[in-house]
Amino acid sequence: MLAPRTPATASRSVWPNVIRASLGNLVEWFDWFVYAWFAIYFAGAFFPAHDATAQLLSTAVVFAIGFLMRPLGSWVLGLYADRRGRRAALTLSVSLMSAGSLAIALNPGYEAIGIAAPFLLVAARIAQGLSLGGEFGTSASYLTEVADPSRRSFFASFQFVSIVLGQLLALATMIVLQHLLSESAMSAWGWRVPFALGAVIGLTVFYLRRRMDESDDFLEHQRELAEIKAGRRPRTRLGMTAILREYPRGFAIAFGVAIGGGVVFYTYTGYLERYLVSVRGFDKDDVSLMSFAALTVFLVIQPVAGWLADSIGARRVMRIFAVGTMVTTPVIFVVVAHTSSLVVAFAGLIVGLVFLACYGGAAATLYADQFPTKVRALGMGMAHSLANAIFGGTTEMLALALRESGHEGVFPWYIVATAGATLLALAFVPSVARVVPRVDVRRVDAQQLGHLLDEDGQDQRVEVGAGLAAVLDGPAEEHETRRLATAAAH
Repeated sequence: MLAPRTPATASRSVWPNVIRASLGNLVEWFDWFVYAWFAIYFAGAFFPAHDATAQLLSTAVVFAIGFLMRPLGSWVLGLYADRRGRRAALTLSVSLMSAGSLAIALNPGYEAIGIAAPFLLVAARIAQGLSLGGEFGTSASYLTEVADPSRRSFFASFQFVSIVLGQLLALATMIVLQHLLSESAMSAWGWRVPFALGAVIGLTVFYLRRRMDESDDFLEHQRELAEIKAGRRPRTRLGMTAILREYPRGFAIAFGVAIGGGVVFYTYTGYLERYLVSVRGFDKDDVSLMSFAALTVFLVIQPVAGWLADSIGARRVMRIFAVGTMVTTPVIFVVVAHTSSLVVAFAGLIVGLVFLACYGGAAATLYADQFPTKVRALGMGMAHSLANAIFGGTTEMLALALRESGHEGVFPWYIVATAGATLLALAFVPSVARVVPRVDVRRVDAQQLGHLLDEDGQDQRVEVGAGLAAVLDGPAEEHETRRLATAAAH
């Protein structure tokens, strides 16, 4: 029998896997944001030069194509992750993103190869959209599965840390290149540098992800699949069929929670900054520095929100996000619309990001608890990507349309409504039952297992998979843990 893992040894083995998974997520979001930041420089390289506005619109359409590919990526890579493993899917994901970046960096351009240039650009963005779509559900599943049971939200929060860090690094790369290169050099060849950099870093992360440990939850699932194949267990549904027929409630909960999270994320990490420049007239460079500082604060407080979710329960922290957003958003927008001080605008942005951090700290754990291992990556990824494609990705477009039609004041209340959708979804989260497909007492001590039973401040019925029975014959010093585990299994 394997030696029991203490919290200290568990943390030492968890951290390398969390870092490898998060680095891959960082690279993927760096590559994704590089396209958005540098579009003003490379638009002329891929589209006819007769109209600069048409060039930018064309690059925006290609960006939208990549965005629309994300639900498809969640489906394809989610299926792959649930069938072949989290490590295999995460390695494939970063490979697709790096290949797309390299293809853009090496694209000769419209003058050299004509209409083939924009077609190659579209193909590269399709690969990147598929990659990013499959990344969220798989990496969130992996982080919640490899984490210590009592610190799942803390470790999973590093997914959002890496998302923001990728955005900050993309912005920092642009600022550095703008200072090093002239405008003409940036348009001629400088824009290729960040794409090439993303591809090189991606190759490094590819190597690191190949060395990740597969999650114990998936290894148990793999053994169950082998028994099914051998005829020792009855066949079970997999894929979207299983989600829609066996876990529709969990999928609806995850989708509903993601609605508010997606809209608030794109509001406070993108739209509000552009609003300050285009509508309020603040200096673009000053707003960029303000945004960089605000996102840095957001990055730092994100793990704190994860720790809080482990301490008082993910559902409670998600409620803080929803209620806090509903109360403060109208006030923030009124203040930002009337202030002439960038410091005041910065304070309003920080308030919004503090509540958004609560979403990031609780989301992965809350999603993961709605699905068993066999469909977790697919269920989490599809719910998140569909909600973001429908609501999150259209946030700025809706805000601009409302402004153009003279109904700008409606937009904050739209955010309130989406946060209300999150709050409504939370009302359907089971309060007395949570699915934990496999609890291995070699990985947890009595205190940690007790935490699983009391995450929401009340005893919960925990459904334990067959893998637990095989490890209930440990030495005498594990008696208390075995007693708690046995009680949980019944």
